[in-house]
Amino acid sequence: MSYRCLRVERRGDVALVTLNRPDKRNALSFELLRELIACAKALRKDRSIRAAILHGAGECFSAGIDLNDLNNPRNRLLALWSLLKPGMNLFQRACLIWRDLPFPVIAAIHGHCYGAGMQLALGADFRIARADAKLSIMEARWGLVPDMGLSRSLRGLVRADVAKELVMSARIVDGTEAARIGLATREADEPLEAALELAHELSERSPDAVLAAKRVLDAMNDSVSAGLRAEKRWQLRLLRGRNIGIARRRAKQSELPYKPRQFD
Repeated sequence: MSYRCLRVERRGDVALVTLNRPDKRNALSFELLRELIACAKALRKDRSIRAAILHGAGECFSAGIDLNDLNNPRNRLLALWSLLKPGMNLFQRACLIWRDLPFPVIAAIHGHCYGAGMQLALGADFRIARADAKLSIMEARWGLVPDMGLSRSLRGLVRADVAKELVMSARIVDGTEAARIGLATREADEPLEAALELAHELSERSPDAVLAAKRVLDAMNDSVSAGLRAEKRWQLRLLRGRNIGIARRRAKQSELPYKPRQFD
């Protein structure tokens, strides 16, 4: 398949999937989200693939959602509808579809990995980050809650209190700390080379045994439907709330106070 926002290469039996919007710091546009889903579906059909790697072109993995694209009135309406309709939406699907592939998926992280980009990386089975990479679950900075499958993908990776701190504070951690707390699997000087090395190591094992291990270990941690419903329900509340506009303005006016808590 041909893509406008992705570059897909074969390295032997490994698929290298590169977010290819370097001029936009690989921000996730609606087109890129759809291409991620289409790409994952295409890779799933190829039984010769033993592993896949998610990577970012240019200076970073991904700086998050494409706000210019999201601010398009048609896309804003589509995003609102995706929160209202039942079942997994476009945003959740683009991140979580990688967890469901029948082979290991590795995210090679350099530079910024923020917000939606972080949620995409969390959809991989492994995350290898450069020590100076910057990772953040950043939605709280904009008065929002992560709603791209984080309730499933973060589960079991970090302690519950650490997860709450990361989500509530939107704190930025480097690759070294990310590996220490479990947000990244490990750090490496060259994440892409390390990811390729791991992928080739895993490809030397039985593909059925590797798949079985992935399914069994994921089953230990998954309670999928309730978390995904909660993501959408709370995002709808926040979007209608009093404080979301203040959260956005505080990027330039940090002294601007929030209004009292609105929801119980």
